Amino acid sequence: MISAQDISKRFGSLTAVDHVSFEVGKGELIGFIGPNGAGKTTTMRMLTGYLPTTEGKAVVAGHDVFEDPMSVRRKVGYLPETPPLYPELTIGDYLHFIAEIREVPAKGRSRRVGEVMERVGLSGWEGRILGSLSKGYRQRVGLAQAVIHDPEVLILDEPTSGLDPAQVVGIREYVRDLAADRTVILSTHILAQVELLCPRVVMIAKGRIVADGPLDEVREQAGYGLRYRVELAADGLDEGAVAARVGGLSAVEQVRALSTTDGFSLLEVHAPADPRTAVAGLATAEGWRIRAMERHVPSLEEAFLAIVGREA
Repeated sequence: MISAQDISKRFGSLTAVDHVSFEVGKGELIGFIGPNGAGKTTTMRMLTGYLPTTEGKAVVAGHDVFEDPMSVRRKVGYLPETPPLYPELTIGDYLHFIAEIREVPAKGRSRRVGEVMERVGLSGWEGRILGSLSKGYRQRVGLAQAVIHDPEVLILDEPTSGLDPAQVVGIREYVRDLAADRTVILSTHILAQVELLCPRVVMIAKGRIVADGPLDEVREQAGYGLRYRVELAADGLDEGAVAARVGGLSAVEQVRALSTTDGFSLLEVHAPADPRTAVAGLATAEGWRIRAMERHVPSLEEAFLAIVGREA
């Protein structure tokens, strides 16, 4: 549904996006992440036709973005970080206007506006003036205008910016529902939301793609694959000796001793498969005490900091 092929954007001597390529399939929800100034917003603006590329080609929903921009815009819903609102209009008037220019059939237009307002938490707010809204409510209206025409592709830039925690949960579930039958690119600095919603991540830094793949693969790329943490107490052995014994197991690739508390050595164990049965067997045979054995999944934030840090 979305194909970016070596797209670049230069503003004078500044290269904001540098030969970026990626594809997003139908029904796929991806997290598009990167530090400030990385080129995220510029890339999304090119994919939606708001900015021309300096080089490369973008195809969305089967249409070339710059050869057939009107067909692309009919099939794309776009929520920029600052929603395009008319402050003097009411919410109801604005959404009816957007529905009209988005070619929502007149016969079902009011029903569609009502459905969307309910889903984004705006029911009963039809008469509120846009200029009087808080940032969170403006963001809800922005999301409503992006989905009003039931687009095949959604490109969302910080859709939960300014929302309180309860509102975030509601919008997050709505985005998940939307992604069930359409293509969604979600850009946000809240990486925990990406982990909850997006099976795949595309990471950009300094205008280039630095990671692209399922979450687990991105963690592996960062050197933050699955780990296991175990706490063992072995009388007469310090943490280094315990780590060496555990590291000698065939199921274990690497062991790092982290600390010792109350006689228990905390070890970080790297292994291609769950090593806890093997470690427990060793501890039982040696008469060691076990206080904890847990699987540790590194966060996307850890992976992000590692990968972006390498690009600095």
